[in-house]
Amino acid sequence: MSNPSPIRVFVADDHPMIRAGLRAMIDAEAAFSFVGEATHGEEAVQRMPAIAPDVALMDLMMPRLDGISAIARLRPLLPATRFVILTSLLDPAEVRRAIDAGASGYLMKNASAHELVHVIQAVHAGRRVLDAEVTDALVGAQQQRSPGGDLTQRERELLALMAEGLNNQEIGQRLAIALPTVKFHITNILAKLQVENRTEAVILALKHRLVPAR
Repeated sequence: MSNPSPIRVFVADDHPMIRAGLRAMIDAEAAFSFVGEATHGEEAVQRMPAIAPDVALMDLMMPRLDGISAIARLRPLLPATRFVILTSLLDPAEVRRAIDAGASGYLMKNASAHELVHVIQAVHAGRRVLDAEVTDALVGAQQQRSPGGDLTQRERELLALMAEGLNNQEIGQRLAIALPTVKFHITNILAKLQVENRTEAVILALKHRLVPAR
């Protein structure tokens, strides 16, 4: 029975020592094959399509084009390539941006060689892998998220009118919408803010500045 083909890995990082270290780690693994490198995001976008690696390790902060923006441009061209962000920056917003761009993995640069090997193998197998520190940061950010972040623009308009003291009929007249539509929006607002009534919704909205203070 023949051995499976090695996982072809590309590295994009603007630090020569990090590129050299990653290449040495990849070369030391019989299951991996180093197929190319780039010193910044634009170079990665230029070089990678012709190489079509199985896995690309992308630094987050690079000159000319950051790693996430490079992934967003490469993903449509390389649908079979799995992208892993390697970074020292632990920012939940950047993690979400990376996932939205098409990254399959997000790993801190202080990870061990064993962890990196596992991540490369896992994303190549089609799984999404986040560093434990990254997962903790995402959970913490979700818990600390201010209420009202998921309100639509129309719901914010209604909430502002509720804060002015308008009743349902007055809100409907002001926004030129039917009374059942007003009630529907208010039900959604109470559910999203996790409150029981209009008064609690207005208090919460003023506390978190979801509506202008009067």
